[in-house]
Amino acid sequence: MSKYPEAQPPLTAVVPCCPPITGGELSAHEAERMAATFEVLANPVRLRLLAKVASHPAGEACVCDIQDVGVTGATVSYHLKKLRDAGLLVSERRGTWVFYRVTPSFGAAGPAACAPRAATSST
Repeated sequence: MSKYPEAQPPLTAVVPCCPPITGGELSAHEAERMAATFEVLANPVRLRLLAKVASHPAGEACVCDIQDVGVTGATVSYHLKKLRDAGLLVSERRGTWVFYRVTPSFGAAGPAACAPRAATSST
C-alpha cells in the first residue's frame, strides 16, 4: 500500500495570494505582502523544498521524500515551518508521516510572479 493517496482533484475559483507583478501599480499593503513572501523564498533550502513539493507527481510529498537537501532533519523542519507560516505550504499528518502541498493561492499566482522574463531582442 502506497503512502500516497490518489492525486488531489484540482481546486476551482482559487484566489491568488498576490497580484501579478505586471498587473499595474501595487498598493502599500500588496507590496508588503509580496515582500514578505519573497523574503521567505530568498533562501536556497526553502526554494529547493518548495520545488520538491510542487513538482512531486502526487501533488503532495511526504517529508521523508523531500528531506535530502543537504541539511539536518531539524533544519528541514525549520524551513518547512517557515514555508507553512508564510502560507506557501500546507501540511497534513497521516500516522507517522507528514505530507506537504503547495497552497492553492500560492500555486495560482506564485510561479507567475516569480518567473523570470525572457529577454527581448533590440535588433
